[in-house]
Amino acid sequence: MSTSESAPTDLVTEIERRAQELDAAQERVDEYGEAELQELADAYEAWMEMLDRFQDQVTGDDGDIQTIVAFQSRIDEVMGEISDDTLRYEIFEECDEYLQQKWFSDSDFEHVYEQLEPVGELVELLENRNEAREAYREARKDLSFRCDELAAELDDLERLAALSDADLDAPTERIREPIESYNDAVTESFREFYREESARTVVTFLEQMGWYPLVEFESPPPEITEYIRNDPPGTEPVPKLLEYSSYSRSKLSHYVDDPERLIRAVDHHRAYFDKLDADALRIDWPPPTADELRWLCQELTSAVNRIDSSAVEPLRTVRALPRETDYERLRNSAVVTGELSDEERRRLKSGSVEAELEEIRAEYERLEEALSEFPER
Repeated sequence: MSTSESAPTDLVTEIERRAQELDAAQERVDEYGEAELQELADAYEAWMEMLDRFQDQVTGDDGDIQTIVAFQSRIDEVMGEISDDTLRYEIFEECDEYLQQKWFSDSDFEHVYEQLEPVGELVELLENRNEAREAYREARKDLSFRCDELAAELDDLERLAALSDADLDAPTERIREPIESYNDAVTESFREFYREESARTVVTFLEQMGWYPLVEFESPPPEITEYIRNDPPGTEPVPKLLEYSSYSRSKLSHYVDDPERLIRAVDHHRAYFDKLDADALRIDWPPPTADELRWLCQELTSAVNRIDSSAVEPLRTVRALPRETDYERLRNSAVVTGELSDEERRRLKSGSVEAELEEIRAEYERLEEALSEFPER
């Protein structure tokens, strides 16, 4: 039997059993009263601690009158702390009376321990109830954890089920090839733009990209912008500025008027330039929905026109895909092919997802019902 088949029966049966045990243990406590049993437990603990402390000191050859007096004084203190309406108070009185003697042996203590056994049995009612409560809480925690696991499984299965109509064999190259052609073109255009145009032109372009939220370039740091706009080296291409910033200060002084200023503006922000590429101008694969693609292409057209108008032509081809192809079917297939594992695709093709979904949903609903039936205690 699979885990998914056995888990609900095991977990529900377990919490039912633990709930019954807790109810039974609580009923025994209620027979005597929680507060009354706790008072008895405190008295019992005080007696047991006292007996354990003094037994070796007052028995056998080690016993002396001073230690015995201290022992009996402690008995008086303990008895003074116990209310006369405490459960089984008469047993404590009997033990007190029995221990009012001059000398002690281990058999005297054994007798007292035997007298206190009925008290210990009542105290165990609280301990048993507490253990039953902890076992119940653990069973409920296991149940809740399994519910969380099943909820995650349901999310995954529902995601798969939503893709069950996808045509896994659809000719996705019909939309992929135009997108790749555009991506290749714009990547090369941006590389040439970055390499050939002045840093001032590049920075201006990057600042303008703030107008287009779908074209996600990172804005250049203000120190770079200010330097490139206002200082003569800003007319050089970015690679030349990066080359300058690697020079020694003495060598750099032959090329620029203020070497320190260039180093602060360019070399200190070299990481920004190192990660600057055409990614923001590319179209991801799998591509966005038809509506999202339309808005993205509109912004990309404005952006790409600023660096190389020739790269706009393949972008127009991409923009036309929703009109000229069965775009959503092809895109849906691309999503399935690109985002799902081989195993998930196999399950979709086999049609087993719906059956799995039904089974997991039934298991989840059963455990959720059990969680409601057995609240936190």
